[in-house]
Amino acid sequence: MMKFLQNLGKSIMLPVAVLPVAAILVGIGNWIVGITHNPNVVATFLTTAGLAIVANMAILFAVGVSIGMAEKSDGTSALAGLVSWLVITTLLSPTSVQELLGRGWTKVEDVPGAGDDPIGVQAGWHVVDGVIESPDVSAAFNTGSFQNAFIGILCGIIGAYCYNKFKDVKLPDALSFFSGRRSVAIITAGISLIVALILLFIWPLLYAGLVNFGEWIVGIGAVGTGLYGFFNRLLIPFGLHHALNSVFWFDVAGINDLNNFLAGDQGDGIFGVTGQYMTGFFPIMMFGLPGAALAMYVTAKPVQKKMAYGILLSGAVASFFVGVTEPLEFSFMFLAPFLYVLHALFMGISMAVAQLLPVRMGFGFSGGFVDLVLNWTNPLAQNPWMIPVMGVFWFIVYFVVFRWVILRFKLKTPGREDDDDFVLDEAANDGDNPFVGTAAKFIDALGGADNITSLDNCATRLRMELADTSVIDEHALKRAGAAGTMKPGGKSVQVIYGTRVQFVKDAMEDLIAGRISAPVAAAAVAAAETEAPVAVADRPTTVTLRQPVAGTVIPLDEVPDKTFASGMMGPGLAIEPADGLVVAPAPATVVTVFPTGHAIGLRLDDGTELLIHVGLDTVKLKGEGFTPLVEPGDIVDAGQSILEVDLDTIRAAGYSTVTPVVVMNNKEATVTFG
Repeated sequence: MMKFLQNLGKSIMLPVAVLPVAAILVGIGNWIVGITHNPNVVATFLTTAGLAIVANMAILFAVGVSIGMAEKSDGTSALAGLVSWLVITTLLSPTSVQELLGRGWTKVEDVPGAGDDPIGVQAGWHVVDGVIESPDVSAAFNTGSFQNAFIGILCGIIGAYCYNKFKDVKLPDALSFFSGRRSVAIITAGISLIVALILLFIWPLLYAGLVNFGEWIVGIGAVGTGLYGFFNRLLIPFGLHHALNSVFWFDVAGINDLNNFLAGDQGDGIFGVTGQYMTGFFPIMMFGLPGAALAMYVTAKPVQKKMAYGILLSGAVASFFVGVTEPLEFSFMFLAPFLYVLHALFMGISMAVAQLLPVRMGFGFSGGFVDLVLNWTNPLAQNPWMIPVMGVFWFIVYFVVFRWVILRFKLKTPGREDDDDFVLDEAANDGDNPFVGTAAKFIDALGGADNITSLDNCATRLRMELADTSVIDEHALKRAGAAGTMKPGGKSVQVIYGTRVQFVKDAMEDLIAGRISAPVAAAAVAAAETEAPVAVADRPTTVTLRQPVAGTVIPLDEVPDKTFASGMMGPGLAIEPADGLVVAPAPATVVTVFPTGHAIGLRLDDGTELLIHVGLDTVKLKGEGFTPLVEPGDIVDAGQSILEVDLDTIRAAGYSTVTPVVVMNNKEATVTFG
């Protein structure tokens, strides 16, 4: 069940990701009206376009969820989700419901089996002065309340289920045209008929329950809003906060806070009310969490501050500008869970205080700077200038409280771990796609490609199924750039990365499918770990090599590239080549020849892993000027030619020809040429 709900939460993010477009269009339209104090063609054009997305969010949920929950969907599941939506919403439109329930049944005695408890009372009908009033028609089934996000999500689930279940079905020869994927939409329509019939009787009860829940929260005022904010954060680790959000942000229980705000004065929003379930997010996301990030940075160990700076700064920037908080939250969620509970409590307080104050603001995506600016002139925005004021307060609170708690209880936040493993590994992101290196290291840390049985992502995290979760190397994942790792249960694993997680996932898929090769460094490290590596203690401290290319030898720290000069890639030397022939520096096995030919990975007989990288940034030449003379798996002798390079081509393109030669698997080694 947990896996299903997590997949649903991930799938919901696909249509939700469309909202920023609507927010931008509506926000710019409202801004123009605010500046000109009068609607005009441009403002109307942009606002109408944005509202077109908002008004059809339920359909987008039906299509998006059906795609997200389908197994490797090819688009057929999206069609099935749309078919389910059309069948259910048409059958249960107010006109159809009146026909189905019997137009003209007005008196109790006219209803078969009426008596004092007529059929339908249990389904939400009421008898007033002998006349049956059917709230299923007057409220539960009207367009605004029934064609909502919940029904869209349900239709998406039906479409995905039918796709997963019947996409490979084989029918008799006479019906073979409808076999396989062609059968999915047909079966979806049939199942949707049954679901529509069930909803005809149970929807009034579900509708009443959702409304009552929403009214209960509304009824207890700021306390209810605070509880919503508190539980919103607590559900983040499970990916279930989207379900809670849908009650208040969309038209599931009649609140529809998000869409009403975006619609401005052209919707059903109420000035001073609409936006109350979004306003409190802004001060925390824009200011509070960055304050927490600063507190964690200043309390980090001096030797680990650089690592902590990279992780915390990127998380703070994402939180401030676009309201994407997961990279920062996951950086301390599991390391210091008490801090996370404090964070959830602060969020609840912020939500409650924002409701009590005359402040109202909304967003199309999340509570970040971009949405605040775009919605500043929205007609339903109330005193938006107070949000930065509140934000400064929360920045101070988060910084002071987090810093005190971290130092007082010696919490192991980023940069304060006892081990030395939490060091960001920036190597091996060579190539046209800077995410390939990270993807390769993620795959290695997850037990290899064969261990990954399912791979997907949401807004900030990878969501995977592994054959064996016990082999995960969480420290290696952190070194590769992960903010945290989560094991929800069973075979499910989530790796939190950040807003660019889609690119890492795509690179992982390409690597697993063999469409691309891993960078030299990643491949060399992987080979060293998987092919009978020699223990570090057994490897020689001094590695004496034949100079692989004629030229002037220079210290590695003089290489004009920080990745090599800092020793991130490993110890070694560099050469300013005098000619373009590269030879093997010792008897070795070729581990990797980079696709563009500019780098070769070798494993010496004693287990030492070498990387010979000809030129700097030469990957951008895409192979021009490089002629590899060996292939992975070849065994070479010292002095054997392995690569020919046209140095003039490199220089003509404006790149340095400096060639680092580094040891990849022994940080204590010293390289000499003899």
